[in-house]
Amino acid sequence: MALLPSAKTAPKANLADLTVLTYGQTKIGKSDFCSHAESALFLATEPGLNALDVFQVPIQGWDDLLEACAEIVAGQHAFKTVIIDTVDNAYKFCADYILKKFKIEHESDLGYGKGYALINNEFQRVLTKLAFQPYGLFLISHAKEIEVETRIGKYTRVVPTLPDKARKIVLGMVDMVLYCDLEKSTGENGEQRQRRVIRTKPSLYYEAGDRTGRLPETLDLDFPKFFEAFNTAVAPSKPQATKASAAK
Repeated sequence: MALLPSAKTAPKANLADLTVLTYGQTKIGKSDFCSHAESALFLATEPGLNALDVFQVPIQGWDDLLEACAEIVAGQHAFKTVIIDTVDNAYKFCADYILKKFKIEHESDLGYGKGYALINNEFQRVLTKLAFQPYGLFLISHAKEIEVETRIGKYTRVVPTLPDKARKIVLGMVDMVLYCDLEKSTGENGEQRQRRVIRTKPSLYYEAGDRTGRLPETLDLDFPKFFEAFNTAVAPSKPQATKASAAK
């Protein structure tokens, strides 16, 4: 059986086929936003869904997550979107699972880098398997500020609260990174206003991105508006190479 493709893969035009990282400060509305995704199922690794009317599976350890994932992959359900809330705690559960499995107290007890590699490999394995399933996958994370030092100075950048290597794994696999932020402005009478927004484009000062190219740079933190923006936008087409450029 041939493995090499005979035709190109078309870009996925359905939001329920994508993997999305949504992050921001505590209680800004990340879980509520994600709860409006199509036929959503929460894998709840921490409390915080008490005010939402949602389907959820309490996840108290990596074994619970593996069991829930096995049922999701089996496909005997009507859910179309899986939400891990939060992926930060999921990573902690993964680390605890590896430590217990190898009967060690710290990642460094297995020798230089080995423990960390085992944790990250297991974390990536499970998330990748979920991402390949025919369901949307939303990963929720909190936000933190880090200081970035360059040759010309320092600046503060907002990033998801995952450990560095886990953050790189997640950022490498998602189709969108949505930063939930408060946009401040001053009204006509001098009053201070705040608007909850999603930022979707890369910036020096926060992590964000949209590989689909369908979203505006900023939009309201409102799932129906987000859904409408994604579905009404036309994905940018890649420029066709000219004969001259192709020959270079």
